[in-house]
Amino acid sequence: MVKKSEFHVADLDLSNVARIQGLKRRGLMLALSSPSGAGKTTISRILLDEDSDITLSISTTTRDARAGEEDGVHYNFTDVDHFKAMIQEGGFLEHADVFGNFYGTPRAPVEEALASGRDVLFDIDWQGTRQLRVQMPYDLVSVFILPPSWEELLNRLHKRGQDSEETILRRMREANEEISHFLEYDYVIINRHLEDSIYKLRTILGAERMKRHRLIGLNSFIEEIKEEGEVALKKIDREN
Repeated sequence: MVKKSEFHVADLDLSNVARIQGLKRRGLMLALSSPSGAGKTTISRILLDEDSDITLSISTTTRDARAGEEDGVHYNFTDVDHFKAMIQEGGFLEHADVFGNFYGTPRAPVEEALASGRDVLFDIDWQGTRQLRVQMPYDLVSVFILPPSWEELLNRLHKRGQDSEETILRRMREANEEISHFLEYDYVIINRHLEDSIYKLRTILGAERMKRHRLIGLNSFIEEIKEEGEVALKKIDREN
């Protein structure tokens, strides 16, 4: 059994922290980045399965759907003209041209989720994360996931059995560039053991959900406490 992380506070049910002490909260954007093979996709899938208050951001793309992909589930598929029109209208939080195909994160569904107190998970690279930070800096929480070693990263890429040796070599070269951007992230998790990494990510998420600026109605709650305090103090003064 994997030992729990030293950074893990407790086995808390984080699914309803939006309503702690009767307060609601604004949702957050959780951006996860890593070099290919570091475990980001597996960690994302487990988090989504365990936590009903977080949803995966669905990107819009101009590429053709692949076998088994559904529109609105895996991607929102569209044409180039519509995609460019959305760019002009400010309809994306981030977008990129990847080998001739456009990919982007639609703004409207993300803003709707945040306003309702739901979190949005982004499986995204450092360039996309940088754009998200420019667009919505107070809503973004960024986490970079590192492999425990270069050798382990290479082993994981081979074990997946999905890529040719040429592709693996390219991914390893790309990894150095991606890792060099870790300083742009709020948190870093070294993914030595999957269970330990999940504990760390849940602890980060729990703390970020309770940040003061995300709690809706906190100022009114404080004013109510202060008013109650003033009434109580006046009563004590009269009695004395």
